[in-house]
Amino acid sequence: MNNLIRSLEASLHRGFIDKQLNKSGRYKPKLLVNNLKKNENVLSTLLEELDQSKSFIFSVAFITESGLATLKSHFLDLDRKGVKGRILTSTFLQFNQPKVFRELMKIKNVEVRLTDLKGFHSKGYIFDHDTHYSLIVGSSNLTAHALKVNYEWNVKLTSLENGEIVHHFKSQFEEVWNQASVLSEEWIEKYEKTYSQAVDKRDFDQIIEMPTQYQTNAIEDALKIVPNKMQQAALQEIEAVRAAGKDKGLIISATGTGKTYLSAFDVRRFGPKRMLFIVHREQILNKAKSDFKRILGGVDEDFGILSGTNKQANAKYLFATIQTISKEETLRQFDPQEFDYVLIDEVHKAGAASYRKVIDYFKPQFFMGMTATPERTDDFNIYELFDYNIAYEIRLQEALEEDMLSPFHYFGVTDLDINGENVDDATILTKLVNEERVNHIIDKVNYYGFSGEKVKGLIFCSRKTEAKELSRALSEKGLRTVALTGDDSQEERSYRVNQLENGQLDYILTVDIFNEGIDIPCINQVVMLRQTQSSIIFIQQLGRGLRKHDSKDFVTIIDFIGNYKNNYLIPIALSGDQSQNKDNIRRHTKDTSYIKGVSTINFEEIAKKRIFSAINNSNLTTLRILKDAYIEVKNRLGRVPYLYDFVMQHSIDPVVIVEKYTNYYQFLLKMKEEVPTITNYENQVLTMLSLELVNGKRKHEILLVELLMQQEKVEHGEFINRLIEEGCTIDEETIASVKGIYDLSFFTQTFKKKYGDKPIITLQENSFSFNDSIRVSLEKNDCFKTMVLDILLSSKEKSKTYGCNQALTLYEKYSRKDACKLLNWQNDESSTMYGYKTKHGTCPIFITYHKKDEIESSVNYGDEFLSQDVLKWYTRSNRTLNSNEVQTIIDAEKNHIDLHIFVKKDDDEGSDFYYLGQAKPDKSTVQQDVMKDGKPVVHMNMVMEQGIDGKLYQYIIEGNEDGE
Repeated sequence: MNNLIRSLEASLHRGFIDKQLNKSGRYKPKLLVNNLKKNENVLSTLLEELDQSKSFIFSVAFITESGLATLKSHFLDLDRKGVKGRILTSTFLQFNQPKVFRELMKIKNVEVRLTDLKGFHSKGYIFDHDTHYSLIVGSSNLTAHALKVNYEWNVKLTSLENGEIVHHFKSQFEEVWNQASVLSEEWIEKYEKTYSQAVDKRDFDQIIEMPTQYQTNAIEDALKIVPNKMQQAALQEIEAVRAAGKDKGLIISATGTGKTYLSAFDVRRFGPKRMLFIVHREQILNKAKSDFKRILGGVDEDFGILSGTNKQANAKYLFATIQTISKEETLRQFDPQEFDYVLIDEVHKAGAASYRKVIDYFKPQFFMGMTATPERTDDFNIYELFDYNIAYEIRLQEALEEDMLSPFHYFGVTDLDINGENVDDATILTKLVNEERVNHIIDKVNYYGFSGEKVKGLIFCSRKTEAKELSRALSEKGLRTVALTGDDSQEERSYRVNQLENGQLDYILTVDIFNEGIDIPCINQVVMLRQTQSSIIFIQQLGRGLRKHDSKDFVTIIDFIGNYKNNYLIPIALSGDQSQNKDNIRRHTKDTSYIKGVSTINFEEIAKKRIFSAINNSNLTTLRILKDAYIEVKNRLGRVPYLYDFVMQHSIDPVVIVEKYTNYYQFLLKMKEEVPTITNYENQVLTMLSLELVNGKRKHEILLVELLMQQEKVEHGEFINRLIEEGCTIDEETIASVKGIYDLSFFTQTFKKKYGDKPIITLQENSFSFNDSIRVSLEKNDCFKTMVLDILLSSKEKSKTYGCNQALTLYEKYSRKDACKLLNWQNDESSTMYGYKTKHGTCPIFITYHKKDEIESSVNYGDEFLSQDVLKWYTRSNRTLNSNEVQTIIDAEKNHIDLHIFVKKDDDEGSDFYYLGQAKPDKSTVQQDVMKDGKPVVHMNMVMEQGIDGKLYQYIIEGNEDGE
C-alpha cells in the first residue's frame, strides 16, 4: 500500500503540478480520446479497467446495442470470476431503444436500473480495484461511436477509497440509484408502449453522419448514380492503367465494397459498343444486370442474360455464366473481337479450363478481372493473367476504415466440453449435435445477439451431415432453420435465401457454398461452427455479413473455438498479418485495437487461451507455409522477390526467413531458384548481416553499412553526424559496441566462425571501411551486392519499431544475446547469464513467468507481479543477504547500476523476452528465504520505473490452463 500511495502522489504531482517530474506516473490523470492515426480509443482503456476490476458501476444516459456488444464477452468473463457490476441509465429523450434493455437483461452479473431524473445526461465509469478506484468521466456514452470513433474528451482519474473525489462520485451514483426503477421484463413492456417510433434513432453522439454509399445526382438524371470517394479513386487508377497502354486490369476488393458498381462506373466511362460480364453462378446474373442498368441507363433490350435458360446473346451488355459461354457451340457464335470490354467476376477461379478457354478466345480492348481473394493454392497465378496490372486494391481493414462495410462485432467464444472432452478436429458427429451442444450454441447466439428486428443468420458447419442434423435439432428447439449444401439445386438455394430475407427463416446452415458469390445484405449474424482451415475462407465467411443494409447497424460474428490445431489462423485472418511471426500473432490476439471504425474483436478468456495454445504448438515456418507465401509474393510481382518485398507486401517477416535459413540466398536455393553463385565467405558475410541487422533492433549498425555502400571509406566523425541526424545515441560505449559487432570481438567462437572469422568492417586511421574481400565482392558480384542492399532496406524498415535514442524499447522483445549487445557489453555472455548478471553498470534480469510443472525445485523461483508497478523477484538459489551479487543489486542505485527487467510468459514463447523497463529494489522488502530443496534464496520487491501496459500485464500473469 505504501508503494501505491507513493506512486499515486507522484502521479498527481505529474498530473497537476509538474509534468517533468521524473518518477513513475502510472496513476497520473489522463485524457482519453479517440485518435485513429495513433490507434487510440476510449474503449481500450475502459476494457483494461473493466477486466481488472473487482466490481464496477456505470452511469450513462445513452446505450446502443453496438456499444453494449463491445463489452459482452468481458462481462461474461467477469461473471466466471464472480465479478458483478451495476449500470444506471435512463429514458432521456427516448434515445435508448427497447431492444437494448432486453440485451441488458441477458447479462446476469450486471444489475441495471432506470432513472426518470429530468435531463439525466451523465457519462461516468467507476472501477473498484481492491487497493484503489479508477474513474473515467467525460463525454462518452455507452455507444460504439462514442467509445471508438467520435471526437470525445474523457479524463481517467485514480483515487484511494477515502479520496474525496471517488466519494463524491459514488454518493451521487447511490443517491440516484436508490430512487431508480429496477430493469425488468414488465418495465420494458411498459416502455415499449410509450416509446415513440417517430424518434430519430440515429446515435445522437455520432458527430458525422454515416455517408451513404451511393448518392443520386438529381441534376443529370435521377437514375444515374455518382461513385463514392473510394470508387472515384479506383476509377482514376483504372484509367491510369489504360493511359499507360495496358489492356488488362485486376481489381482486388474486399467482399461488400461494391466491386460490381465500380466495374459498372468504369464501363460507363469506357463506353464500349458491346460488353461481356462473366460470372460463375446463375443467381448472380440478375443482380449484376440490375446494378449495371442503374448505372448505365438505357432500354431493357440493351441488357441480356446468357445462361442455361436464357439466350439473349445479341444484347449490348451481355451477362453470361461461365458454364454456358464456355461451351464450344456458344463461344463460336461470337467474333473474338465482338466485345470491347470483358469483365470476369470472382476471377480467382480463372485457373479452370473453362475460364482459360474463354479468356484465350476473346480479344477485347480492355479486360477487367475482379476478386476479393487473389491468393490461390492451386498454383494458378492470377496476377500473371493480368500482366501484373493491379488497377485497384482495397482490403478488409481499409474498407472498414473508409466506412464502406457494415461494422462487425466478432466474438471468439468457447466451444463446449463434451463429457470432459473439448470439441476438436476429431470430434464425432453425434457429439457435435447432441442436446448439450445444441443448447450451448443457442445460449451463445442469444447472448451475443444481432442488430435489427429479427435474426437473419448464416451458420457455417464443418460437414454436410452436421449441417443437416444440426438444422433438425435447432428446429426442434423452435428456431426456423434449413440446411443447404452443394447437393441442393440453384432453385432451392434461391428459394431459401428469399425466405431468409423475407423473415420466414431464422438461419441457413451450410458448409461452404455461401463462402462467396452470394449476396444477402440483410444477414445480421454469422455463426462459425467449424475449425478455420484457411484465412482466405475465414474472411470469405465473415464477409457474408459485411454488406450494408438498412435493417442493421452492425453484424455479429460468433466463432466457436474448440481445441483446433489451426486456431492460430484466426488472429492472422482478422489482422491480415501474414508475417508468420508468432509474437505478432500473440499480440493480435491480446490487443485487437488494430480493427478500425466501430468494429471490435473480442475473445472469451478460455477461447483466447486455446488460440495461444495453438500458436505455441504450431510450426509457422514449415517449408510448405513459407513456400506458399513466397509463391504468392512472386506471383504478385512477376519476378523473384527479395526480403524487402515481403515487408512491402505485408507477407512473411524477413526475420523469420533469415533465422531459419541464415540468409536469403540460402532461402532462394531452398525455393529451387536459379541464382548466381556466391563464395563461401560471401555467404558468411550475408549470414552475419542478416542475423545481426535484419531484426532492426539497433539502427547504428545499419547506418554504418548504408554509408559504406555509398562510399569506400567513412570518417568516424561522418558516422557520428549521421547518427545525430537520425536522432540516435552517440555515447562512446555504444560506438565501441558497434565496432565490436563488426570486428566480431563481441561474438563467441561459434558465431565468429559462422560469420567468417575476420572483421567485416575495420576502423583504421579514424575511418571505417569494409575488409578487402567484401570490397572486391561488392565490385564484382552483383548478386552479393543486391543481397546486401536488400538486407539494408529490410533492416531500415524493421528498425522503425525501435527507438534509436535509447538502448531498449519498452515492450519489444529481446534475447539474452540482444541484451548483451544493446547494453554495450564487450562480449556476448548470454550462455552464462541465466537469470541475471551485473556488468558494465547494468544488470539485465530475465524471468520466465510460468514455469513448467516438472522444473527442478532448485530453480523454481516464485517471481510474481504484485501489481503493474511491483515485481516480487527472487535471486538465484544458494544466495544469502551477505552474498556480494545480492548486495550489489540491493544497492544498485548507490552503485549506479541500471536494473533492466525482461519477462516472457513461458518457455513456449522461445528465447525472446518482453522488455518491461528499469526497476529499483524496495530495500524495506528484502528478505532471505528457503527454496523447496532447502537452499537459501533472497527475494525483494522491484518497483518498476513505469507501470506495465495493462494488456501485456494481463497476458503475462494469466496462466495457459484450458479450464473453466
